Amino acid sequence: MAQEVEETMKRIQSHRGVIGTIVVNSEGIPIKSTMDNATTIQYAGLISQLSDKARSIIRDLDPTNDLTFLRLRSKKHEIMVAPDKEFILIVVQNPID
Repeated sequence: MAQEVEETMKRIQSHRGVIGTIVVNSEGIPIKSTMDNATTIQYAGLISQLSDKARSIIRDLDPTNDLTFLRLRSKKHEIMVAPDKEFILIVVQNPID
C-alpha cells in the first residue's frame, strides 16, 4: 500500500505546474509531503479545517450528499483537495492559463 501511495504522489508531482502534494490524516496532521515542513503544516491545518467546513455545508444543504472534491484558485496558486474518510490529499500548483 505504501508503494502505491509513493507512486501516486510521484505521478501527481510530475505534472506540469505542480508545486507540491500533501497527505493529511483525519485530525489534520500531515503524514506525507513533498513540500517544506513549515508550508506543509500551514496547508495541512488550514485546508483540513476548510474541508471540514465545506463537507458540513454540503451535508446541511443535502444530508444524502457528501463532499468529494474541492478546487480553489487564487492569483498565485490553485489548490485541489480530495477528502476521504481517513485522509485528505492536497495538491498545490501554479494556475495554468
